[in-house]
Amino acid sequence: MASRHSTTDDAVRRFIERFAVLLTEAGMPRMPARVFACILAEDEGQLTAKELAERLDVSPAAISGAVRYLTQVGMLYRSREPGNRRDHYRLHEDVWAEMYTSRAAVLSRWEQAMAEGVELLDTDRPGGRRIEEAREFFAFLREELPAVMQRWRERKRGAAQR
Repeated sequence: MASRHSTTDDAVRRFIERFAVLLTEAGMPRMPARVFACILAEDEGQLTAKELAERLDVSPAAISGAVRYLTQVGMLYRSREPGNRRDHYRLHEDVWAEMYTSRAAVLSRWEQAMAEGVELLDTDRPGGRRIEEAREFFAFLREELPAVMQRWRERKRGAAQR
């Protein structure tokens, strides 16, 4: 009979793989998705490259590329404990808010690109109208994002006080 601990470990591994699939479907590369999900599920919110390779049963090279991607996009950061030679990869304190807040610059660039498209096609044409609607949508998201993040911080503070 399997121990409770191994049953829990198996369930956690299944969660990691299921969530990684969702992240992959949303556009994240597969290995960074698995690494992110693994660290997200870790009680400490941090793991070394060696621990990640062992838990995900992959090579250290696969982990190296994945953590490089995740640090570049701001989902993880690297730290080192005093006196320890190994890097730990950690989640940002509020990783989801951090990710979406950083998307404001992307939304602004998309909005600008759509504005250029509208100038080229004009709104008299169906393509121009679709592009204008996309520009308006990106502008709306960019304008609303700060208020949404503020509401999230307030909600998070309220939950922490309970």
